[in-house]
Amino acid sequence: MNRIGHKTREKKTSIKNSVGRILLAVLLLLIQFIWVWVLITNLSAQYPIINIVISAFAVILVIAINENEKIMSLKAPTMILIMMAPVIGVLFFLLSEAMSNTLMMRKRFENSRLLTERFIRADKSIISKVTLKDQSMAGDLRYIQDHCGFPLYLDNDITYFSDTTKALKSQIEEIRKAREFIFMEYHAIEDKESFEGMKEALFERAEAGVDVRILYDDLGSFVFINYDFIKRMESHGIKCMAFNPIMPFFNLFINNRDHRKITVIDGKVGFTGGYNIANEYFNITHPYGEWKDAGIMIRGGAVRSLTVMFLEMWNSVRKNRNDEDLEKFFVYDGSDVSSGGIVAPYADTPLDDEPVGENVYINAINTATSYVWFITPYLIISDELKRALQIAAKRGIDVRIVTPGIPDKKIIYQATRSYYAELISSGVKIYEFTPGFCHAKLCLADDRLAVVGTINMDFRSFYHHFENAVLLYDVPAIADIKSDFEDTMKRSSDVTSRYNVRQKGIIRVVQSLLRLVAPLF
Repeated sequence: MNRIGHKTREKKTSIKNSVGRILLAVLLLLIQFIWVWVLITNLSAQYPIINIVISAFAVILVIAINENEKIMSLKAPTMILIMMAPVIGVLFFLLSEAMSNTLMMRKRFENSRLLTERFIRADKSIISKVTLKDQSMAGDLRYIQDHCGFPLYLDNDITYFSDTTKALKSQIEEIRKAREFIFMEYHAIEDKESFEGMKEALFERAEAGVDVRILYDDLGSFVFINYDFIKRMESHGIKCMAFNPIMPFFNLFINNRDHRKITVIDGKVGFTGGYNIANEYFNITHPYGEWKDAGIMIRGGAVRSLTVMFLEMWNSVRKNRNDEDLEKFFVYDGSDVSSGGIVAPYADTPLDDEPVGENVYINAINTATSYVWFITPYLIISDELKRALQIAAKRGIDVRIVTPGIPDKKIIYQATRSYYAELISSGVKIYEFTPGFCHAKLCLADDRLAVVGTINMDFRSFYHHFENAVLLYDVPAIADIKSDFEDTMKRSSDVTSRYNVRQKGIIRVVQSLLRLVAPLF
């Protein structure tokens, strides 16, 4: 058999094995859930007191959820589920909010943060200087630094990539220069052409004694790689782990995935953005037409925050005790880089009650004075974010959102389009990227602020995933981001007039149901 035929068979086998594994896990979870539901139902028929207790507990739970400070969009579907089907609703709530795996992960994450937080320190003078010329922006920066704990950094060199093939090429070049360590954390890695050059560079550096570590999300990569991937990496001296492996046991933490995309090289250079390491992200394959994505490279002290993010996640996933001396990963301070603007890498986690990713977007919208533009693959938003977009448009701000022209998930696309009419009626302009699927996650406001990262404008990114992004203020690369926005919109269809009224009939019913259940999943 020729090499191409062998590769094709190998790929099909790998995908088949991976899909089979996740379907089996989901099936076993469903069987367990149904078994508990049937058991409780039968017991309730024999002992009516059980049904009374569950109903009373459901009422108390609904009251408690309503009093919680969580976003109303998240509360409503949970309360409806509990009231309509108390047994299923209570069971779902307990599994997703209060069971051991989620609590265990939260504890591990907190312990890991205690090990790394001493390596990043906030410079209070930066906000003071910004306050003198831009008080509204100072407030946005204060939220990131003082409330969320992600320091602001001066003097970083930022390179923006509107073309992911150039980003990948630069990434490989920087990896080949590594002398101390290489950290990679990705939602999805595909062991195919896109990873080949990078893999060779990683093998070479690992053999040279460089500490190379790879962390990938088990669900995000399940169609791309199998269990043998970790063994292959370790055989070349690379430490490799899967985040939140898919297990066929009661564990709704399976819904919380690592959606981050981070590469750190010697603590001096960092990469992040919307792209994973898989063929479609670099237009090697075209499952949804042209794939539009973006990323950035950071040189300077701000890379320290990316290093902290990786180590926090890495040590949270490790089951054994970690006594490693982390000091060696923070030797570089970025003092040799001199460039303008403020850079603030930040992260978001579903393990706390602070929706950092959503709040940063809302702050950018609320403080915009001229325009605020977004590119997002999904638009499934809370009432709070929707209202912020509407109010900004009503006060004369040029609000634009670019979504895909060709969807990767048709059902989700229906939910995305369901928001168009409400936003358009307030003055928001909607564009759809005609050539294909736009996977970039970008925000740009007033030529002064930009956000580049992994955070989609949907409930999964805001509330269920581990995410990361970088806020840029007065950075020269913002001009490149604006140029990319303008080029993308030229290649997109302005669908504002087409969707200025809501759908009718069965489509509207389906869209409404999707919007109702979206916060749960």
